[in-house]
Amino acid sequence: MISVRQTIRGGSGGVDVNMSPLIDMVFLLLIFFVVTTSFVKESGIDVERASAATAEVKDKASIMIAIDAAGVVWMEGKRVDARSVRGLVERALAEDRDAGVLVIADQDSRTGDTVLVMDQCRLAGASNVALAAGRDGGRP
Repeated sequence: MISVRQTIRGGSGGVDVNMSPLIDMVFLLLIFFVVTTSFVKESGIDVERASAATAEVKDKASIMIAIDAAGVVWMEGKRVDARSVRGLVERALAEDRDAGVLVIADQDSRTGDTVLVMDQCRLAGASNVALAAGRDGGRP
Protein backbone atom coordinates (compact mmCIF):
# COMPACT_ATOMS: atom_id res chain seq x y z
CA MET A 1 0.00 0.00 0.00
CA ILE A 2 1.19 3.50 -0.82
CA SER A 3 1.52 5.95 2.02
CA VAL A 4 -0.17 9.23 1.11
CA ARG A 5 1.81 11.25 3.69
CA GLN A 6 5.23 10.19 2.30
CA THR A 7 4.09 10.92 -1.25
CA ILE A 8 2.92 14.42 -0.31
CA ARG A 9 6.10 15.17 1.70
CA GLY A 10 8.36 14.30 -1.21
CA GLY A 11 9.34 10.73 -1.25
CA SER A 12 10.96 8.20 0.99
CA GLY A 13 12.53 10.71 3.38
CA GLY A 14 16.23 10.16 2.49
CA VAL A 15 18.27 13.17 1.32
CA ASP A 16 21.31 12.68 -0.90
CA VAL A 17 24.09 15.27 -1.12
CA ASN A 18 25.93 15.34 -4.41
CA MET A 19 29.68 15.79 -3.71
CA SER A 20 30.79 16.07 -7.34
CA PRO A 21 30.50 19.88 -7.63
CA LEU A 22 32.40 20.34 -4.36
CA ILE A 23 35.26 18.11 -5.50
CA ASP A 24 35.38 19.87 -8.87
CA MET A 25 35.60 23.25 -7.15
CA VAL A 26 38.42 22.10 -4.86
CA PHE A 27 40.41 20.86 -7.86
CA LEU A 28 39.84 24.14 -9.71
CA LEU A 29 41.12 26.12 -6.70
CA LEU A 30 44.14 23.83 -6.43
CA ILE A 31 44.99 24.32 -10.11
CA PHE A 32 44.56 28.09 -9.76
CA PHE A 33 46.97 28.31 -6.81
CA VAL A 34 49.57 26.07 -8.46
CA VAL A 35 49.52 28.11 -11.67
CA THR A 36 49.73 31.50 -9.95
CA THR A 37 52.43 30.58 -7.43
CA SER A 38 55.90 31.85 -8.20
CA PHE A 39 58.70 29.61 -7.06
CA VAL A 40 61.90 31.18 -5.74
CA LYS A 41 65.15 29.64 -6.85
CA GLU A 42 67.91 29.91 -4.32
CA SER A 43 71.55 30.38 -5.21
CA GLY A 44 72.62 27.33 -3.20
CA ILE A 45 75.02 28.65 -0.55
CA ASP A 46 75.10 31.17 2.27
CA VAL A 47 77.37 34.13 1.62
CA GLU A 48 78.35 36.99 3.86
CA ARG A 49 77.28 39.99 1.81
CA ALA A 50 79.03 43.29 1.90
CA SER A 51 76.96 46.14 3.32
CA ALA A 52 76.22 49.49 1.70
CA ALA A 53 74.49 52.60 2.98
CA THR A 54 72.80 53.13 -0.40
CA ALA A 55 71.47 49.58 -0.83
CA GLU A 56 67.99 49.40 -2.35
CA VAL A 57 65.36 46.68 -2.24
CA LYS A 58 64.69 45.14 -5.66
CA ASP A 59 61.27 43.61 -6.23
CA LYS A 60 61.98 41.00 -8.88
CA ALA A 61 65.11 38.93 -9.28
CA SER A 62 64.30 35.38 -10.19
CA ILE A 63 67.80 34.31 -11.30
CA MET A 64 70.19 34.14 -8.36
CA ILE A 65 73.92 33.51 -8.70
CA ALA A 66 76.21 33.30 -5.67
CA ILE A 67 79.99 33.65 -5.44
CA ASP A 68 81.64 32.41 -2.27
CA ALA A 69 84.88 33.67 -0.69
CA ALA A 70 86.96 31.16 -2.67
CA GLY A 71 85.53 32.41 -5.98
CA VAL A 72 83.33 29.37 -6.59
CA VAL A 73 80.13 30.22 -8.51
CA TRP A 74 76.82 28.62 -7.48
CA MET A 75 73.53 28.70 -9.37
CA GLU A 76 70.31 26.85 -8.46
CA GLY A 77 72.12 24.87 -5.77
CA LYS A 78 74.80 23.57 -8.12
CA ARG A 79 78.43 24.51 -8.48
CA VAL A 80 79.00 25.93 -11.98
CA ASP A 81 81.95 27.24 -13.93
CA ALA A 82 82.01 31.03 -14.35
CA ARG A 83 82.24 30.61 -18.14
CA SER A 84 79.05 28.52 -18.24
CA VAL A 85 76.99 31.22 -16.50
CA ARG A 86 76.17 32.82 -19.87
CA GLY A 87 74.46 29.69 -21.23
CA LEU A 88 72.58 29.04 -18.00
CA VAL A 89 71.30 32.62 -17.85
CA GLU A 90 70.29 32.49 -21.53
CA ARG A 91 68.27 29.35 -20.80
CA ALA A 92 66.62 30.97 -17.78
CA LEU A 93 65.82 34.11 -19.78
CA ALA A 94 64.18 31.97 -22.47
CA GLU A 95 61.59 30.95 -19.86
CA ASP A 96 61.06 34.47 -18.49
CA ARG A 97 62.32 37.36 -20.65
CA ASP A 98 61.78 39.98 -17.91
CA ALA A 99 63.66 38.07 -15.22
CA GLY A 100 66.29 39.95 -13.30
CA VAL A 101 69.66 38.55 -12.27
CA LEU A 102 70.91 38.98 -8.72
CA VAL A 103 74.59 38.31 -8.10
CA ILE A 104 75.28 37.60 -4.43
CA ALA A 105 79.02 37.89 -3.86
CA ASP A 106 80.74 37.16 -0.57
CA GLN A 107 82.49 40.20 0.87
CA ASP A 108 85.79 38.30 0.76
CA SER A 109 85.45 37.24 -2.89
CA ARG A 110 87.64 38.77 -5.57
CA THR A 111 86.24 41.66 -7.55
CA GLY A 112 87.40 40.06 -10.79
CA ASP A 113 85.21 37.00 -10.18
CA THR A 114 82.17 39.18 -9.56
CA VAL A 115 82.81 41.30 -12.65
CA LEU A 116 83.27 38.16 -14.79
CA VAL A 117 79.92 36.71 -13.63
CA MET A 118 78.09 40.02 -14.13
CA ASP A 119 79.63 40.38 -17.60
CA GLN A 120 78.50 36.86 -18.53
CA CYS A 121 74.97 37.74 -17.40
CA ARG A 122 74.90 40.86 -19.56
CA LEU A 123 76.31 38.95 -22.55
CA ALA A 124 73.46 36.45 -22.10
CA GLY A 125 70.98 39.28 -22.67
CA ALA A 126 69.96 40.12 -19.11
CA SER A 127 69.07 43.78 -18.93
CA ASN A 128 68.54 43.87 -15.16
CA VAL A 129 71.69 42.65 -13.39
CA ALA A 130 72.11 43.68 -9.75
CA LEU A 131 74.72 43.06 -7.07
CA ALA A 132 73.33 42.13 -3.65
CA ALA A 133 74.40 44.06 -0.58
CA GLY A 134 73.12 44.24 2.97
CA ARG A 135 71.73 47.46 4.37
CA ASP A 136 74.21 49.43 6.44
CA GLY A 137 73.41 52.01 9.04
CA GLY A 138 75.78 54.54 7.43
CA ARG A 139 79.10 53.08 8.54
CA PRO A 140 82.10 54.84 6.88
